[in-house]
Amino acid sequence: MRDVVAYLARALVDEPDRVTVEEFRGGRGITYEVRAAPDDVGKLIGRSGRTVKSVRRLVRAVGPSQLGAEGDRVEVEVLGEGE
Repeated sequence: MRDVVAYLARALVDEPDRVTVEEFRGGRGITYEVRAAPDDVGKLIGRSGRTVKSVRRLVRAVGPSQLGAEGDRVEVEVLGEGE
């Protein structure tokens, strides 16, 4: 699933080589942290957050079944490099 998040993020930005995705598993579920160049963060978030909301919907729809973690929460966070 991490590769899917990375693929989607890289397709949306101007500097795809600077996109990294980390997966964190915790008591609340799985969180994907997407880091991108500061100029690309706005592209990932989109106007009024529409783009990141769409990515979150896709990950939540596919994530738990792909990860074998039915019932776990799956979150996507967008951060700039160095945050």
